[in-house]
Amino acid sequence: MTRLDDTFLLRFLRARKFDYDRALQLLLNYHAGRKAWPEVFQDLKPSTVKHVLDLGFLTVLPQPDPNGRYILCLRPGKWKPNDYPFVDNVRAIYLTLEKLIQPEETQVNGIVILADYTGVGMSQASNPGPFLAKKVVSILQDGFPIRIKAVNIINEPRIFKGIFAIIKPFLKEKMAERYVLHGSDLRSLHRNIPRSVLPQEYGGTAGQLDMGAWSSLLLDCEEEFIVEFCQPDPLEGVVLPDSMLFEGEQASGQDDDTFRGLRSQLYYCY
Repeated sequence: MTRLDDTFLLRFLRARKFDYDRALQLLLNYHAGRKAWPEVFQDLKPSTVKHVLDLGFLTVLPQPDPNGRYILCLRPGKWKPNDYPFVDNVRAIYLTLEKLIQPEETQVNGIVILADYTGVGMSQASNPGPFLAKKVVSILQDGFPIRIKAVNIINEPRIFKGIFAIIKPFLKEKMAERYVLHGSDLRSLHRNIPRSVLPQEYGGTAGQLDMGAWSSLLLDCEEEFIVEFCQPDPLEGVVLPDSMLFEGEQASGQDDDTFRGLRSQLYYCY
């Protein structure tokens, strides 16, 4: 069965501003995503994505912005399709989000994404494809209890219009409006993320970009993630509702008692 402790369930309530029905749907989507995409969620632990971390594909900047939001820094140009499957990047992002969402402050304040597209070419742009892009967006937008408050894109190549054209149909209008394209204009970036929390590489004053600290933090949490993700499916045997995250995962019915219990727990956990 899924976790029913207050600490865990409050993540979903905060992510949906204490709308209990929407929080329940998010919780179901969270588990449906894990069930529907085994390539990402099976045996999910930091040691299995060490190669992604070593490559410098992602990190989290050490200081939050003035609104208390930590900044997830992605560098897609560091990945080459011949290096390893794209889903390994998704695994690393998901583990990072799971770690980021633990503090209550992040649950309330949300996060900001900074994506540096330096070095991204046709091979990276064409690799995920619409189906994979839809899955990734669905997880981040509808299947994870975190508020993504802004997505800042810098150094995007001309082909980024094609990349965004693949992603945009799957974005809700509110989320699409949070994408800001800066090109190589660091002054534009600094109007959204202050220099005081940015590394020197992006015109900031917070020292050089450190890719190792976050990697070490995740790898030190190996046992924690084994407990969370390398156990039997928490909804194994439960028939999920039809309105789930991914198409093709339609159910023929649902376990009313299970979902009634989850809804009640959400109502009374806070």
